[in-house]
Amino acid sequence: MKAKKKIVIVGATGTMGKYLAGAFEKEHEVIRVGTKGGDFQVDITSTESIGTLFKNTGSFDALICTAGPTYVGPWKNMSDKEFRKGLEGKLMGQINLVLIGQHHINPKGSFTLITGALTHEPVMNFANASAANGAVEAFVRAAAIELKNGVRINAVSPTVIEDSSQYFPFFQDIPVTMKQLEYGFRKSVFGANTGQVIKPY
Repeated sequence: MKAKKKIVIVGATGTMGKYLAGAFEKEHEVIRVGTKGGDFQVDITSTESIGTLFKNTGSFDALICTAGPTYVGPWKNMSDKEFRKGLEGKLMGQINLVLIGQHHINPKGSFTLITGALTHEPVMNFANASAANGAVEAFVRAAAIELKNGVRINAVSPTVIEDSSQYFPFFQDIPVTMKQLEYGFRKSVFGANTGQVIKPY
């Protein structure tokens, strides 16, 4: 029986986060974090907001992030402003959760970030997400060799998930089941890997 962990889930009011919170709370203490709902609120584009979050949560054993706003739309309509949505949200938002969170995480804890198959298999209208995903995965590999006290970091990279049918028209992939997604995150949180991109499909 694994020791009970304190797990912070950022994005816990979204589709993925809500499912993961429900799965993990059966065995562990789960702190739900959302932009508006949850136990605590955070704006991941604000370092001040992230700092306040960790002061409120206190030390923790694992952080999962399933949040990361990006711009969805045609390339021809994209401007610097739209492209920065993904850079400030999915990229810097997740990076800052780690940069600030490393000072609050317990020894041998873990960070698990979210990317996606768009990193290597781009589809129309998702160029911003593809770029942000690729950068997050590079960050995970680099951070893994510098994090101290046995702290691990990985990314989970699903394709479209079964509970997000609104995205089915954009993808030609077989959807990842919620159970597959859960076990991708379990591998990161409870396994020994670090610096890995886990593909739950």
